[in-house]
Amino acid sequence: MVASSARLAPGDGFTYEVLLPAYAASRLSPKIGQPVTLHTVHYLEGSSQGGNLIPRLAGFLEEADREFFGLFTSVKGIGPRKALRAMALSTGQIAAAVADRDLKTLQSLPEIGRRMAETVVATLHGKVDRFLAGAEHESSIAANQLDGDRPPGSGRAAREALEVLLQLGENRLAAVQWVDQVVVKNPGMRDATAIVQEVLRLKAGA
Repeated sequence: MVASSARLAPGDGFTYEVLLPAYAASRLSPKIGQPVTLHTVHYLEGSSQGGNLIPRLAGFLEEADREFFGLFTSVKGIGPRKALRAMALSTGQIAAAVADRDLKTLQSLPEIGRRMAETVVATLHGKVDRFLAGAEHESSIAANQLDGDRPPGSGRAAREALEVLLQLGENRLAAVQWVDQVVVKNPGMRDATAIVQEVLRLKAGA
């Protein structure tokens, strides 16, 4: 699986490829062609066989996301690329899953099987409290919108829509991503039923 990325043009003819956490890609897509701010980390990537080291730039929507990335990559077996692909939920949601020892949610993340989920919990439990501030488990959908301006009631509607989709048998990770996408694109949508209908319409390819 290839990591998500964005191409940013800071000016003077330069263009940078920035690797992104999986969850950030859908939140950045409405911002194509617009100014954005990313919190970046620079690292060197090499193969297990050695050879040349390649400089990489990873970008995050919030400073806390960048800090969590550093913590996440401290888990044995999780390198930068794997961490970026696995971060398909928000930092608060993953931290909550670790704090709750919620292996089911962790296993729903790309690249994370049961054994790795157990390793993540064993390594990070007790270290993620600072990432839980303001985050409710399974309910921080759209909390980190780039403009930081969410209409009253949209968070509750998103949570209710998520619950409906889970009751309909949707995969938890997929449901969170669909609802997140709908709320980011329609920040004024405050009705759970409307959000569910829009998710189903998007799934159907309408």
